[in-house]
Amino acid sequence: MGCAPSIHVSHSGVIYCRDSEESNSPHQTTTISQGTTTLHGLFVKTDAADSIPSVLAYQSRQPPPSAGPRRKERRESGGASARSRTPHCCSVEAETQTSSSSGKASTAEVQVGPMRLTQYPIQVLLIFAKEDNQSNGFWWACDRAGYRCNVAWTLESALECFLDKHQEIIVIDHRNSKYLDAEDICRSIRATALSEHTVILAVVPRTSADQEETSVLPLLDAGFDRQFMENTSVTACYNELVQIEHGEVRSQFKLRACNAVFTALDHCQEAVEITSEDHVIQYVNPAFERMMGYCKGELIGKELTELPKSDKNSADLLDNINAFIKKGKEWQGVYYARRKSGDSIQQHVKITPVVGQGGKIRHFVSLKRLHCTNENNRQLYKSHREDKYTGDNSQSESGSYKCKNRRKDSVDVKSITSQSSDAPSLQTRRYSSMARIHSMTIEAPITKVINIINAAQENSPITVAEALDRVLEILRTTELYSPQLGTKDEDPHTSDLVGGLMNDGLRRLSGNEYVFSKNMNLSHTHLPVPNTINDVPPCIAQLLDNEESWDFNIFELEAVTNKRPLVYLGLKVFARFGVSEFLNCSEATLRAWLQVIEANYHSSNSYHNSTHAADVLHATAFFLGKERVKGSLDHLDEVAALIAATIHDVDHPGRTNSFLCNAGSELAVLYNDTAVLESHHTALAFQLTMKDSKYNIFKNIDRNRYRTLRQAIIDMVLATEMTKHFEHVNKFVNSINKPMASEETSPHSESSDTECTANIKNFPDNQTLIKRMMIKCADVANPCRPLELCIEWAGRISEEYFAQTDEEKRQGLPVVMPVFDRNTCSIPKSQISFIDYFITDMFDAWDAFAHLPVLMQHLANNYKHWKTLDDLKCKSLRLPSENNN
Repeated sequence: MGCAPSIHVSHSGVIYCRDSEESNSPHQTTTISQGTTTLHGLFVKTDAADSIPSVLAYQSRQPPPSAGPRRKERRESGGASARSRTPHCCSVEAETQTSSSSGKASTAEVQVGPMRLTQYPIQVLLIFAKEDNQSNGFWWACDRAGYRCNVAWTLESALECFLDKHQEIIVIDHRNSKYLDAEDICRSIRATALSEHTVILAVVPRTSADQEETSVLPLLDAGFDRQFMENTSVTACYNELVQIEHGEVRSQFKLRACNAVFTALDHCQEAVEITSEDHVIQYVNPAFERMMGYCKGELIGKELTELPKSDKNSADLLDNINAFIKKGKEWQGVYYARRKSGDSIQQHVKITPVVGQGGKIRHFVSLKRLHCTNENNRQLYKSHREDKYTGDNSQSESGSYKCKNRRKDSVDVKSITSQSSDAPSLQTRRYSSMARIHSMTIEAPITKVINIINAAQENSPITVAEALDRVLEILRTTELYSPQLGTKDEDPHTSDLVGGLMNDGLRRLSGNEYVFSKNMNLSHTHLPVPNTINDVPPCIAQLLDNEESWDFNIFELEAVTNKRPLVYLGLKVFARFGVSEFLNCSEATLRAWLQVIEANYHSSNSYHNSTHAADVLHATAFFLGKERVKGSLDHLDEVAALIAATIHDVDHPGRTNSFLCNAGSELAVLYNDTAVLESHHTALAFQLTMKDSKYNIFKNIDRNRYRTLRQAIIDMVLATEMTKHFEHVNKFVNSINKPMASEETSPHSESSDTECTANIKNFPDNQTLIKRMMIKCADVANPCRPLELCIEWAGRISEEYFAQTDEEKRQGLPVVMPVFDRNTCSIPKSQISFIDYFITDMFDAWDAFAHLPVLMQHLANNYKHWKTLDDLKCKSLRLPSENNN
């Protein structure tokens, strides 16, 4: 005796009815009733049944040969016709556990070239106006084939269901337009982007024997792929669906997988070009567009012969390539191509023929990489930002100057700026710095190694590329940046500058010792020191109103403060950056500290005095105000930078490290001839600060913060020592500039300056490199100041070097820089050498990071000034006409 079927009534009034497990029914089915409507094995989602689960699983056996009687019984029990159903997508996912006779696997593997894909069970959407034998025939056919089936009764529900499920096969009832406009439904579905890989089948009425068969063209125009002559047989419906699966659906599945390949090509760094057998361009990827300067719309559909050719290739090269690839062989070699701009670039090219329809070559795939040794290729890495610096070449100033390469001993050294031949203005004097970083090379062996590894990564397997990434990370953070310096016999100015500034000690003369005695004269003038920043005399306050400008005249401040500019500028700058608040010290303490530090600068020095310290403090504050610098550093870094700038040359004797080492001075002995002056500046500054509580600006901060601050100050001051100049610049370029330039020039990069600086903050080592570079640039920023200031600084440093040479001759010491003889020296030539060798590359790198167009414009103008004087064989600082005035 069978049990009664279980019935559950939801709060929405929808009845779920399931036959008992002990029912005599030959197969188990879920029946859903609402009102008087009953559906076989389907769940209809209605507004009144929101609480019903969206998917009902049912178990089914092979339907009987004639499903008609069972359907009739269900309809009779349901009462009303199917048209009374609510017009919503049925949202049913019939997950069928078929009998073994169906033999349908849940998933299948499909091979597309080297790709192996997994195809999941096919999803089918039936769109009928009402339930009838034909709709049931397709339903049971889907059940037999193991497909997941959904049924919709209206256009709206059909679209909703398709957008949710993306079915591979859609069957639309096209037998009676009175109830359903099949062609309108098909067009609506085809209007969605998701239907590109969907097969749509039209069920058309059966024609009689005497009736002429209609054309399929209207169906194809509406978007249908196939037509199915009305046949309610489950086997006929099954055969049709299985043929579609193994034909159109399988092909569409492979085409859909090709989207992944095109995505990979779009992100590939190698330039890819695909042409037809007739050399008509069919596809280029973004890397190809970047390399050649064209956009896709200008290339696709054109023959290769229509594009400009470079005249650098041999006359028969193209014929040789064609003869090779037409035989189905792959060709590799070096080829010159012409960009849209007209430039010729050298490429490594690989052309692979692809066999297609008819067993013939139907496509040619070309992979192209830039030949790294070609100088012109480096131009390709310029970003679009270059235009706002370089402008139109036709508008550049007239005139020319020729600068010799001051570092000829290393073939990798190319100071592009100093080599330009017709470049009196900023426009033609230098590249946009951020773009130029890609091709910027400084003559250290580590740079060569990094460039080689970067090139090797391009064609390496992923495991090798990852290992090389680790190698690069190690190389960029270890001490491997010492430059290779050769002799400079042809340029004594450069030779003397390098020898005097880059070497701690030269040769020691036995029996000669120079005892260095510090000038401890702490009294400058009787100008009263202000109690607060508000007590500054009006004439000084008026000058300080302009202290945030790069063109601020430090010499005017020196004059009105009677050579005590550091106290006044320091009070203003430190107040602006909240130094007292950070250190938790009073303004009086800070003022007293500035007095002590300034008192220990030697006013007798023509260059290394408190005015130079104030100038470096001003430059540092200016750099700290730039957005990217500000975003990359913390408040502690800012305070450390300002303090380091203030103390960086305290108690400087007006002599170089080489002089002190040769003279056997107390300081050289104390610091083992290594970074003598820089070590002394920091040590003395901290000694003076700790000596008395009245000017101990660190007395109120906790020990951990003090240790961090002290270490940052020491590191920055030691960075001003010139023997490691190229090390610091190389590290900055390779660890900061180049990664940032690669990110900014990437076509898929959407990172902002905020994200960029946030990334820098995550790496303390990068913050250290930025602080070192900042104080180095501030320390030697004289060539980037307005011309009048630049000329004054050049005269002062020359006088100091003249005095050192005079003393070396009096003491019988080795003359460190013989060219700085006051009777024979050409100051313009020495400035040119200094800019060429030390300034250009460093400020290009700093400009690329901090964006400093004003400085770079001054640098170009000043260089032009020195070149003009040098061309006129002038040894003085100004043109003869200016001197007469």
